[in-house]
Amino acid sequence: MKTQRLKLDGVLLLDKPVGPSSSAVLQAVKRLLSAEKAGHAGTLDPLASGLLPLLFGEATKFAQFGLDSIKEYRARVRLGVATDTGDAEGRIVERHRVEVSDAALAPALARFRGVIRQVPPMFSALKQGGQPLYAMARAGLSVERAARSVTIHELELLERAGDALHLRVRCSKGTYVRQLAVDLGLALDTVAHLEALRRTAVGGFRLENSVTLDDLQALGERARLSWLLPADSLLEGLPRLELPEDLADRFQNGQSVALAGTGEGPCRVYGKDGALLGVGEAGPGSSLRPARLIARV
Repeated sequence: MKTQRLKLDGVLLLDKPVGPSSSAVLQAVKRLLSAEKAGHAGTLDPLASGLLPLLFGEATKFAQFGLDSIKEYRARVRLGVATDTGDAEGRIVERHRVEVSDAALAPALARFRGVIRQVPPMFSALKQGGQPLYAMARAGLSVERAARSVTIHELELLERAGDALHLRVRCSKGTYVRQLAVDLGLALDTVAHLEALRRTAVGGFRLENSVTLDDLQALGERARLSWLLPADSLLEGLPRLELPEDLADRFQNGQSVALAGTGEGPCRVYGKDGALLGVGEAGPGSSLRPARLIARV
């Protein structure tokens, strides 16, 4: 008998294990919750573990706000060994002596704080000519990639254990931590790769508030659903606006409304009953334009 799918709206914070892809764990949780529609905010490679926000129903409309958030990681960088992928899943292509003093670490790390230029790795999902770079890399090809600006908000050495550096990284979207590991190795006059990665935060979401896949599987249906956060938990970083009933109706119908004191930029918009209507874009002249709307029930 075919399982009846539920229309669920909300965000579930999953502690992704090492091994499966982000898509695989999303499908597993989707089956556990019997959910109709689901997506995730920010992909983690199979090698990586940690916080993966899973979005259900209307929350999928606000995925960009999860993707655009600042992310935080714990990373283990292995000095002296380079791989073709820049991480532990790749083939070792070079070994290099490590002669890095503790005193040399602080200035090297300082070079990577702030806005930096980063060349995306060949083993990445970015596309050139409609083809993912990783597909070209697996075929033995290497193409020129343009450097992109990313921001490393914080880069902290937590511990050094021989040739392994344990780092805390807080960075902007689009940052490749494994490329950071490779570039850090070069800055220390050796080679390096990313040996392990665990994501600890996405925006205001924290790993300590997440659930593991194993624990979720062990729960009953009602207990599983209790892990769902409301859809607007993705939007807590945006200003809040509440519309009177007449303006709320127009806004929900896709019309711009005039509202004094809105400022400019994206904001989360509610009706007078406190129900989320969607995201609006406030512009000049006190105008509020619908950007993403919650479907009317």
